[in-house]
Amino acid sequence: MRYPSGVNRREALAWVAGLAGVGGLPAAYAGLPQPLMLARVAAPDVDPEGYLVSEKLDGVRGIWDGHKLCFRSGASIAAPAWFLAQLPVTPLDGELWQGRGQFDAVSSTVRRAQPDDARWRQLHYAVFDLPGSAETFAVRAERLHALVLAAPGSPLFWVEQRSEPSRAALRRRLAEVVQADGEGLMLHRADALYAAGRSDALLKLKPLEDDEAQVLAHLPGQGRHLGRLGALRVRDAAGREFQLGSGFSDAQREAPPPLGSWVTYTFLGRTRTGLPRFASFLRRRDEP
Repeated sequence: MRYPSGVNRREALAWVAGLAGVGGLPAAYAGLPQPLMLARVAAPDVDPEGYLVSEKLDGVRGIWDGHKLCFRSGASIAAPAWFLAQLPVTPLDGELWQGRGQFDAVSSTVRRAQPDDARWRQLHYAVFDLPGSAETFAVRAERLHALVLAAPGSPLFWVEQRSEPSRAALRRRLAEVVQADGEGLMLHRADALYAAGRSDALLKLKPLEDDEAQVLAHLPGQGRHLGRLGALRVRDAAGREFQLGSGFSDAQREAPPPLGSWVTYTFLGRTRTGLPRFASFLRRRDEP
């Protein structure tokens, strides 16, 4: 790793540790696997207020504990010595990445028992968090940016974090990323501490898909929807049954699509059993 001009190695080690907001390597990161911060799926209409947003990179997650690079499982990654020598002594959380649409190439490279230097020279280590820091994500992001800037020519790559002023702006950014063959977006609470597990502090947002299903039943509403439609029970062309409970206007809840009709719905990926996630009514199939 290259350090700021005039800084010797001993000073540099202290400087890099300071970037992470710690006095040295945390005892909790003496070995791997360690509990990691994981993302929940964002609702399609998520409000970006309070979040910093970055592109979701389609690479292989790599955890650096200051000494070794590992997969999320804790298994060691056989990276070349020259690659590891350019990484700092502070723990990093990031993605081994080669560019948009290159996941298969990255996976093939990093899973080799014997590293292929030529392949590894095409990889970046796109860092997006400092798991050893006790600071908020906004501060961690700034420190990461400074760390990458201080190491030009290294594999380190800055994953830009920026706020989006509105849901509309977030949708525009998602559309831009997807149009450029990106995978989606990540939303990280600016005030969140690094914490293991899944929570609303870290969300992943991917583009909506749509499909069609046939209406089987009208399910009664509750609360403010009492006396009108609460949800549609539907079945798709593959025979999977599920409910659509959101996306309806008041008028559509008063006069829902008739039984037997087909509707178009949006969703955000599927479960392992093929059911749509965050399914939401869009329109009747015969409507424009």
